[in-house]
Amino acid sequence: MKNKKTTFSRRNFMKTSALATGGLLIGFNFFNACKEAVAPPVDISKLNFNDFNAFIKIADNGYVTIFSPNPEIGQGVKTAMPMLIAEELDVPWEHVTVAQGILDPNNYTRQVAGGSQSIRFGWEPLRQTGATAKQMLINAAAAKWGIDAAYCVASNGIIKNSNGETLHYGDVVKEAALLEVPENVTLKAPKDFKIIGKDAINVDIDGIITGKPLFGLDYTAKGMKYVSVARPPAFGQKLHAFDASYSKAINGVSDVIRFGDKIAVLASNTWAAMKGKKALKLEWKNDGTLESTADHDKKLNAILDGKDLTVRREDGNIKKAFKEADKILERTYESPFLPHNCMEPMNFYAHVTDEKVHLVGPIQTPAGTAKRIAQLIDRNEDDIHLEMTRMGGGFGRRLYGDFALEAAEISNITKQPVKVVFSREDDMAAGIYRPAIKYRIKASIKDGKITAYHLKEAAINSNMYGLIPNFFPAGAIANYKVESGNYKSNITTGAWRAPYTNFLGFAEQSFFDELASELEIDPVQLRLDLLKNVKDDEDNSIAYSGKRMTNTINLAVEKSNWGQSKTGIYQGFAAYYSHNTHVAEVADISLKNGQPYVEKVTVAVDCGIVVNPTGAKNQIEGGVLDGIGHAMYGDFSFENGQPQDTNFSTYRLIRMKETPVVETFFVENELPPTGLGEPGLPPAGGALANAIKAATGQLITTQPFFKELNRLNVKLKT
Repeated sequence: MKNKKTTFSRRNFMKTSALATGGLLIGFNFFNACKEAVAPPVDISKLNFNDFNAFIKIADNGYVTIFSPNPEIGQGVKTAMPMLIAEELDVPWEHVTVAQGILDPNNYTRQVAGGSQSIRFGWEPLRQTGATAKQMLINAAAAKWGIDAAYCVASNGIIKNSNGETLHYGDVVKEAALLEVPENVTLKAPKDFKIIGKDAINVDIDGIITGKPLFGLDYTAKGMKYVSVARPPAFGQKLHAFDASYSKAINGVSDVIRFGDKIAVLASNTWAAMKGKKALKLEWKNDGTLESTADHDKKLNAILDGKDLTVRREDGNIKKAFKEADKILERTYESPFLPHNCMEPMNFYAHVTDEKVHLVGPIQTPAGTAKRIAQLIDRNEDDIHLEMTRMGGGFGRRLYGDFALEAAEISNITKQPVKVVFSREDDMAAGIYRPAIKYRIKASIKDGKITAYHLKEAAINSNMYGLIPNFFPAGAIANYKVESGNYKSNITTGAWRAPYTNFLGFAEQSFFDELASELEIDPVQLRLDLLKNVKDDEDNSIAYSGKRMTNTINLAVEKSNWGQSKTGIYQGFAAYYSHNTHVAEVADISLKNGQPYVEKVTVAVDCGIVVNPTGAKNQIEGGVLDGIGHAMYGDFSFENGQPQDTNFSTYRLIRMKETPVVETFFVENELPPTGLGEPGLPPAGGALANAIKAATGQLITTQPFFKELNRLNVKLKT
């Protein structure tokens, strides 16, 4: 790959250099990240930094501060995005300090954490930022020497001319910042990378492991009141009356206010605020249907059985293929609602004054949230000053900002600085869940070949987004149809790590293994055979690459020793494309005391160029553990509008002793990088289900698996 020239204006330099959006990591691996850090030889806080642009500050001694514009939820963008800038700026990584940027729509574009798109969108724009700054520094040095810039080169923060003279970046930064933006800059070829592709320690690791104030819950301000909010206990209820006299008598409680159908208890500390909330005398009344899981089950089945479905993609003629089939296979797969359960519960700080609206906290959508707050309290968007803290998990929950709106509304009413803090019970009962979904998949077989594939989706509130019908097996099976329908519920739902595909990946990959059994073919070979039919280079509607998926599968087969497992080890395979990334996984399980135990998961990933290998592995490992844990144990139900689990005493998560070894391997190429925060999750459930089937002979169609296995009273192989 040759060095690449690019052209853009000063306006683009400030705006498109920030075209980056956020991705989903869970499962940060401290053991990999806690390598010895290189301590800066000077006190960074005392350096005289000169503003260069919205992303970069360079001190007189050449040390650099790079601002990371996007929210950090553990997915590693606060490390990886500055690496892209530093690479092209050509400064030693150990001379770089990274700071979190504030919400700044004038200089940053699309400051969002969601969809595993941050590096993909930022790959060229952020590198252009670094390369442009580097060229401007070179031009400033050349002007100082009175020579043409063509006779100058820069490396490791030092500019050198053909006569051997040198200048450090800090020597010319003030002059460079005044120059015109070059119209042509050259980006490095991958072979010349010094930072990209090398392991980099999480820039916040010292603060994380020593407990420094990085997260929203850590934030404090003078005069700030902590707020605990009482919300309707059931979806379909509203506040009728309340008595706050007992709450106001609690030491530390300073005020109790009503806003809408909620009650806010303000106090000097969280203990008093939460105790005050529990002391409230609340009377609720029904204001809608009080829904239950049993009702949802019937509604979703009715959608699958009915004809009121929206066609999302249709190729060929499935009716004709089913009519002519030698055999038809049909299965229905079911999944429950799931809460997000971020380690750090929802929280947000707000101080509304006549001069400005000061907001601080963990939010995945700062711009959208600021806009909603401005509308809510009738303020100009220019009045909003929003600072982003590091987040203790997000998984989609912090996309919605309801907690930030509560804080702003309460501060606007009380004219005090406040921080709304959720308890774990608040967090699990307040809404925005993964929707309950059912998939019905039907396939026809004729002359030993799959001739048709029909996927139906029935979901609570919303359906799969537009690209998903174009994922595998679209293009691999000539007669192919995807349909969807939904039931509108008053239970609030939203994005949950790898939306829709987090369950669809399991359903489809389990179904393909059953098809392989019917055809008496190795399940991996079945997928490889189908991928030969894909003409994604001819059909632009196909979202994935048949060739890249094939290469990914072959790597997983090689590294996992597929089909050659030791006695007592059962393997399951799954491959899935999502968020622009191809992933294949092999789960190795054993049976301990009659129960499946996941020993190891081997993962092959094609995400293009890997910017930070340590961070990339952390994201894949987290996705796999999330996928296995929720597929195996995640269960959440409603009775008369109320969630039946509000804490971990009854809501089951995967335990440390149940986590497998995860070995991750990347397909090597020089293609632009794609997402990693979410793609590791969808295949995990499928690989585990297929391994359990290999061990027990039992097909699993319902999550959580442990509940289904108990219901079926499976007699496991020994």
